[in-house]
Amino acid sequence: MWVGIIIVFTTNHVEKLDPALIRRGRMDKHIEMSYCGYEAFKFLAKTYLDVDAHPLFDAVEELLREVEMTPADVAENLTPKSLEDNPDSCLAALVKALEEAKEKKKASGGWS
Repeated sequence: MWVGIIIVFTTNHVEKLDPALIRRGRMDKHIEMSYCGYEAFKFLAKTYLDVDAHPLFDAVEELLREVEMTPADVAENLTPKSLEDNPDSCLAALVKALEEAKEKKKASGGWS
């Protein structure tokens, strides 16, 4: 009986890996995990909150152009934490987190 094995490698510096390691047949699937864009955010909002549109979507779209936030961090903010949480409160939490990240970036001199 053949047993399949999946091995997952992660790196922030693919250019430093030996080419023999990442050639076809060794690493068959390459997936880039980048920061969250607006389309990914909309998918997460639908998945976590079952919303396709909301008045805060425009603010999120604008902030995601200015701030680098991972999809995991976006999802964390969209996840209801209590029975009182709803799309309004979760999206407001995301906007707040993005605004805080923007201010932190500005304060650290990472603003361009």
